[in-house]
Formats: sequence, structure tokens, C-alpha cells
Amino acid sequence: MLDAGAIIAEAETTVGIADTDSGVRGNLERLLASLTREFPISEAGEARIHRNLLRDTVVRLEGLKWLRDYPEIADEPIIAPVFLMGLPRSGTTYFQYLFDRDPRFRLIRTWESSAPSPPPGFDPESARARRAQWAQSRQPTFEGFDALHLIDADGSDECHAFLEQSFGAAGLNNLYRVPDYFDYLLDELDLVETYRIHKRQLQLLQWRSPPRPWALKYPNHLLALDAILEVYPDARFVMTHRDPVQTLASIAKMTANLRGLCAAESVDLHQVGRDMLHFIQRHIDRIMAFDAGAHGDRIVHVDYYALIEDPVREMRAIHKGIGIDTPAEVADAVGQWHAANPKNARGSNDYALAQYGLEDAAVAKQFGDYMRRFAIPRESEGLGRLGATA
Repeated sequence: MLDAGAIIAEAETTVGIADTDSGVRGNLERLLASLTREFPISEAGEARIHRNLLRDTVVRLEGLKWLRDYPEIADEPIIAPVFLMGLPRSGTTYFQYLFDRDPRFRLIRTWESSAPSPPPGFDPESARARRAQWAQSRQPTFEGFDALHLIDADGSDECHAFLEQSFGAAGLNNLYRVPDYFDYLLDELDLVETYRIHKRQLQLLQWRSPPRPWALKYPNHLLALDAILEVYPDARFVMTHRDPVQTLASIAKMTANLRGLCAAESVDLHQVGRDMLHFIQRHIDRIMAFDAGAHGDRIVHVDYYALIEDPVREMRAIHKGIGIDTPAEVADAVGQWHAANPKNARGSNDYALAQYGLEDAAVAKQFGDYMRRFAIPRESEGLGRLGATA
């Protein structure tokens, strides 16, 4: 049986420190209650979930222990980070890899996200060993995963792991069926605490290393923009926009595959469709609310189709929007990476909205205000401009 107290107690014993992150236990209790009500879990799935939750708690407490032993870590400045976001499956990973061509920025390495301690600047040899271990042990999450999500041992990773460590990651509703917990995360969970823990992990990674501005990708950052500004007052935001009907179909496929890893029975695709329609709608609601608020002009908006058509041109515009220039060597590196990584280079990613019990025109109508606000074309039109096939 999955029990929050037992998981935290085991992690405390493993790390040798008491958990003082005040709200996290309550988050875990709510997550497990939602799992029990809403997601039939297989025996193997329960073991997998326990392993994941324990790992997240251990990694978080290891960060706390480093901070206890070296209090100066808390003074490590995280200056003007750039948060890269957009609806899930809207090209944010591709966008992140373009940012990673720019040596002025620091991005989380794939192997660092789940094993940030000991801090690389404190123990470089341990960092090299963790990188090698990740590369040797890494297996695709499920068949076809690499076509859905770009990932490399030395590539850049998103912030999901750091947010999951306080159980404040919206992606938990893709890994497991917890729609009630997803709404709790948006309506009640203390996202400021979540991002303070996120910041602590960045401080660990940066400590005793030459500081550079962070570029931090996670589609679901857009759900927490006000909390991010409280923790990172000088944060800069960049948001991709792609046909939300297309992104809905893609995140439904990803979610069905991820939930299948732990489910006790076949995943109901129509249920996934309903869950993900609500999931994307709440993302859109947050985008529209922030856009209409006092800080709406802090976001640099990016047309996904323009980005894949001419990434160098678009990166110049993005750099201007966040207040920096585009050196020639960065423009060259962006162009070269784009040429070396054409669409579907790692396999095609086929999906259809009808599989999930949803009708294209109805979904497009529901998301119409968002599409009109940001002049987002339908996928066939956007790709058609590039001479591609939808």
C-alpha cells in the first residue's frame, strides 16, 4: 500500500535528515488519495510508483542536507532565468534544444534532473560518474517514446523532476490518472513552495561553478507564472504557440502510453481524451488570464510554425524580446542543429483525436478564443506554409 508517511520516513532514514519542507507531506497525501480513488494500479505499477515517489523524496531531502551543511548555497543568486513554456506538445523541447546551442545559458542536463547531488561544482568526479551511469542504464520509457520526446544523455532536460520532488508537477496527471489532484495543484497547492524547492536545486547545481543565466523548459511552467515571479522576480518568459487541437491529440497519446505503465487494466482512451481536454483547457485559461493581467507583456510569444521554418530568424526575435543580442556563432549553431535534426528524424509520431473520443471541429471551437488571440493556425495550414504534409 502506498503511504505518504512511510515514504517520507524511509527517505528521512536514507538521507539522515528530517523533512522540513512544510507543505510537501500534504501534497503527497493528496496525490496518493487521488491515485487510490481514480487510478486502478497493477502490482508492478504500485511498486513502480513507490520507487518513483521515494526517489523524488530522497533527492529533495539530499538538497536540504546540502543546504544544512553548506548554508551559503542559499545565497547563490539565480539571475534573470528564462522560462521556456507552451502548451504540452507545442514544440517546447525542440525550442529548448535551440536555446542549448547558446553557451551563454545554463540548462539542466538530462542526467542532472534526477540526480543533482552532490553538486557538480563541489564533486566533479561524482558528476561524471552519474552521467555515465544514466547513459548506460537509460531505456526508452515505452516503445515509440523517442519519436514523441527528444532526449539525449548530454542533452538538456526539462524541470519536471525538480517540480515533482515537491509533487507540484502538472505532468503527474500524465504519468498517472489523478485529475482531482491536478485541480488541487492549480487551486490549492502552494506553488511558491514548489518553486522555492526548484530554485534550491538550481542553486545546488550552480554552486562553485561559473554562473550563467538559466534557460528552464517545462510546458507547464505557464500554470504558475505568478508563483514563478514571486520566487524569481527578474524571470523572463518565452511561450510557444501551436494548434491546440494538435497538441491535445499528442498529449493524449503520450498520456495513454505513460498511464499504461502502471495501470491494472487497459487504459480507456476516451477517458484519457476527456481528462486531457480538461487538462489543456486549464492551461489555456491560465495563459489567457496572465495575458490579460498586469504582467502579460513580460512574455515573448513564438509561432511554432515560424520557428521550424526559420529558427535562426525566430531566435533573433526571441533574443531581442528577452533583451540580448544574437552573436554570429550562436546563429550558426542554431542553423546547424536545425539542419541536423529534421522533423521525424527519430521516427514518426502518428495520432488522431478521434481515437480519444473527441471531435476536431468541436475542440477547435472550444479553443477558438485562444487561437484568435495569438493568431494560431490549424496544423495543416501552419505546416502547409512550409510545404510540409500535415
